[in-house]
Amino acid sequence: MASLKELKGRINSVKSTQKITKAKQMVAAAKLRKAQSAAEAARPYAARLAEVMGSLAAKITVSESSPKLLAGTGKDQVHLLVVANSDKGLCGAFNSNIVKAALVAARDLEAQGKTVLFYLVGRKGRAVIRRNYPKAVLASFDTTEVREPGYGEAEKIAAELVELYESGKFDVAHLFYAKFKSALQQDPTQQQIIPVPAPKAAASTGAAVEYEPDEEEILGALLPRYLKTQLFGALLENQASEQGASMTAMDNATRNAGELIQKLTIQYNRSRQAAITTELIEIIAGAEAL
Repeated sequence: MASLKELKGRINSVKSTQKITKAKQMVAAAKLRKAQSAAEAARPYAARLAEVMGSLAAKITVSESSPKLLAGTGKDQVHLLVVANSDKGLCGAFNSNIVKAALVAARDLEAQGKTVLFYLVGRKGRAVIRRNYPKAVLASFDTTEVREPGYGEAEKIAAELVELYESGKFDVAHLFYAKFKSALQQDPTQQQIIPVPAPKAAASTGAAVEYEPDEEEILGALLPRYLKTQLFGALLENQASEQGASMTAMDNATRNAGELIQKLTIQYNRSRQAAITTELIEIIAGAEAL
């Protein structure tokens, strides 16, 4: 049985941990509002851009002369999984859920006879993927020096992916990230980003539209922007999801610490009472012996 001194030390230690988790929860709650607003503000632009691309794509016939980001390589053998994680922990199962989804997709592709490669964004999750696929990590993008990954990072990632694609390193790329639903729900999401899936055409307004230059040339200029927008949106969704998961995890940790403090305090009081009772019995027995 632990001594009174040990119990007192454990209680103080748990109280210190509780202060840290409470502070972390408050910081995450403050950051969540900003991250959620940014993620929600980016969604209408991405949706509208997809409508414009759909309208243009419906007017052309995909052929070998079409932009490579739309036409593809003509093969479907090598698949690149772009796994977007964060650089920080203490956010529950946020990172592990994304990695788990990527690993499930990798095994499904391997079962179909495909070759799987990885492009890793963020520090968390790298160890698990490298342990399962030590020779399949094609490249990684470091975000440790960036406070909050933004459009600049999305541009760099898109440029690296396009360079790898044009050099024939892979045929299809899939993006894995967490789509923000609420502080309690962040859904791991898989999305094909290269070649860009032809979006559904926007509803026709009945108006005649003439394009200058032609549709294919405009589409060729919009495809890289669309890729950057999807990556940027994924980074924003990840930031909101990370803060929501962190707030929930730290709230649970704070509550658990409170329950543990209560149990340890009860145990400490009982031990202290037992020690006092033992001392009283010894004093009374000694007095009676005299």
